[in-house]
Amino acid sequence: MPEILYDLVQEYVTALVPVREAEMQEMERYAEKNKFPIIGAAGGYYCYQLARMINAKTVFEMGSGYGYSTAWFAKAVQENGGSVVHHTVWDETLSKMAVKHLSKMGFGDLIQYHLAEAVETLRQTSGTIDLIFNDIDKEAYPTSLPLIKEKLRPGGLLVIDNMIWHGQILDSHDHEKSTEAIREFTRIITTDPDWIVSFAPLRDGMIVAYKK
Repeated sequence: MPEILYDLVQEYVTALVPVREAEMQEMERYAEKNKFPIIGAAGGYYCYQLARMINAKTVFEMGSGYGYSTAWFAKAVQENGGSVVHHTVWDETLSKMAVKHLSKMGFGDLIQYHLAEAVETLRQTSGTIDLIFNDIDKEAYPTSLPLIKEKLRPGGLLVIDNMIWHGQILDSHDHEKSTEAIREFTRIITTDPDWIVSFAPLRDGMIVAYKK
């Protein structure tokens, strides 16, 4: 059996994703041109599928960039007859870009925009959430988990991005703070009996955790 090459697998998986809306393709071109880290078509479509599967009507994104992942979640929430997707980012320019793109796609009424720090914004958000997507600074992954667990409804999903971390978690000599934080987060959530956890090696790796 020939060696399976990671990049070729990613290309193959991406090619299976249905054609995206023109505005979403524009967002993908921007990311490629500017080397902006988005979850990509395969990761986005996977998030969309997960949100549809649990009939998510509320989604909270911790770290939303210029709205690419938000678009996938909004598509799912809209089709689920849901109410809100929280877009959270520090950068005002990225927030304005998200408003422009998401409004063009007809998701304006579904999105609540937060120009603020994600963990504190989640803390202040009332009620429980169906699905939480976490893509904040990696060093904050372990400390954000207790609040996420509190805010996520039973039967809800947590999706965490960058769990391969450009391959750094596989390097036993890499003890950089972000790398160690991802390792610690992975250890905590996979040993907590309140979660059912799986690892999806899409792009930079995602953990999907179901709260019992």
